[in-house]
Amino acid sequence: MKEEKERDIIVEDEAAMVDPETGRRKWRIGDIGRFFTASLAAIFQGRFLLKLKVDKYFLQIAWTFFLFSMAILFSLCVDTTLTKVEKNKKELQELEILHTQKKYELVTLGRRSSVGTLLEQVGSDVKEPEKPAMKIE
Repeated sequence: MKEEKERDIIVEDEAAMVDPETGRRKWRIGDIGRFFTASLAAIFQGRFLLKLKVDKYFLQIAWTFFLFSMAILFSLCVDTTLTKVEKNKKELQELEILHTQKKYELVTLGRRSSVGTLLEQVGSDVKEPEKPAMKIE
């Protein structure tokens, strides 16, 4: 009974909204809210795509969604990889500088004359051996 009254009210309301001269439906501001609430309800109930009559394109929509999600995933993977590469490049530069400094120190200390002068400056009694080393068996 109550549903019949509601249906009658809706039918009367829609009949009042039709322009008798043109036969077109008139729009009111309240229709916008009704449209949004109906669309929101259709989205939550899963009928939105059926209301838009795009159900025959569902596979293409699903495939497009999958491709977009894979593109986003690959983009994130590439971004993290490039971040790691940049971090490793900076670390490699620091290690190359450290290696060059150590190599320079070894080259300068590798000369017998510079080692002898450094030992004398420090006041060490260690000198270059006069006899070759003996083998202990």
